[in-house]
Amino acid sequence: MELAEYHALQKLPSPWGTVYRKPGAAGLEEPYRLLANAVSGNVARALDLNAGVGLISLALKNLGADVLAVEERRASCRALQATAAGQGSIDVDCTLPWELSQTDFDIVALVLGAERGNDWVREQLAAAAYTLADGGTLWLAGSRKAGFERYLGWAREMLGSGEVVARNKDMRVAALQKRKVATKPAPLVNTIEAELRGKLLRFYTFPGVFSANEIDPASELLLEHLPKEVAGKEILDLGAGYGALSLPLALEGANTTLLEQSLTAVESARISFSRANATAEILYSDVDESLQEDKLFDIVISNPPFHVGGHVVLDVAEAFVAAAHSRLRPGGRFYLVANPFLKYDRWLQQRFGNVRELYSGRYRVLLSVKR
Repeated sequence: MELAEYHALQKLPSPWGTVYRKPGAAGLEEPYRLLANAVSGNVARALDLNAGVGLISLALKNLGADVLAVEERRASCRALQATAAGQGSIDVDCTLPWELSQTDFDIVALVLGAERGNDWVREQLAAAAYTLADGGTLWLAGSRKAGFERYLGWAREMLGSGEVVARNKDMRVAALQKRKVATKPAPLVNTIEAELRGKLLRFYTFPGVFSANEIDPASELLLEHLPKEVAGKEILDLGAGYGALSLPLALEGANTTLLEQSLTAVESARISFSRANATAEILYSDVDESLQEDKLFDIVISNPPFHVGGHVVLDVAEAFVAAAHSRLRPGGRFYLVANPFLKYDRWLQQRFGNVRELYSGRYRVLLSVKR
């Protein structure tokens, strides 16, 4: 896959209007479709709290609502903005659930992001409860296999009564009425302490980030196989998360740039670097789209994601390889760590013409050099 193909937006017809999609963007999975079909009522103002590419936002618009669509993942938000363009009744905000200031929505629609952990779900539900008007309806969708019954219980504790109103196999939609007062959510920031490359470091993580409670062992392994001397090197961290790879390198004198498509992780990285008195360029980015066109690096590192909405999506991983090749100077090195079942060797060989395995075990560490 070429980067231009990855970044391209594609039109897709739906029963509610034209929606845009792209590789790496969530929002067309079954819970979104089930909720879009189920939502109903006479509504003036609606909030689509985990909007994805905007399918439910279009359904809410068709009910006559003015819609605020909220999405924190950059790839999904790019597609969502295209879906909403020209739709005067849909506004888009690429922000975090707990940053919302608007309240008194008649309807809040929420597809639960259970794959991101219980703390993330609690923050989603707390934001829904806070922004919903008294007597308003929360439309909630998720999978029984991913804890929907438990999360429905949490929603009842926050809001009041509510029941399942639609189902398809293990997918469920519930409608709940707000009968209780809710306060503005304030997420707890988790602290991780870890010794990396001989230094004891602290990282600060918001709910919903990958490996929020401990350093991912694959990232630790990759750090062990990076060059010992990085001072003065221009290093790009693709899919940087909260900076587990980049922070120790920045403290060793590397000029680090972090690219991350989860705004939750971006804000976590910014806090971690600030409190460590380390400097870096930390960008909210769908792969490399936020970089200047001519920006090049000596080293690119990555512990790349391969899940979108809980599903394995290899388009994103392939785009990371393409971006790494594009962003390296001649002679630059790309270090990657991955699960053994992900066959990066073929993509690396196609792009770089070479690939070397530095480690093989529970994870693999691979190196390619740009000729």
